[in-house]
Amino acid sequence: MAAVSTRMPGEREVVDTADVFGLLADPGRLRLLVALLEGEMCVCDLAAVTGLSESSTSHALRLLRAHRVVSVRRHGRIAYYRLDDAHVRMLLDLAFAHTEHTDAIHPEGHCRGGNGDG
Repeated sequence: MAAVSTRMPGEREVVDTADVFGLLADPGRLRLLVALLEGEMCVCDLAAVTGLSESSTSHALRLLRAHRVVSVRRHGRIAYYRLDDAHVRMLLDLAFAHTEHTDAIHPEGHCRGGNGDG
């Protein structure tokens, strides 16, 4: 038990880490981040590839930027967003690798296979 207690992160670190996972938990924000894996994109292109409205895209990007997950570069009136941290790329890669190799059981009763007995 002492070894576990020694490795336990501080409260602030736990809360900050939970915030990052909370940001990744929203499907719209997750789609934006996946799109940004390919490189820098403007709001209108991000909206088009994710199926979000430009307003929803801008709102999500402001939140991601406030948490330093993405950064912005302005060229005239156009804002270009990119991932701000290689750790986010690693988290996304690991999360998608995990979901590809597991069959999640969802508490809502939906399973990936679609047969409803999850």
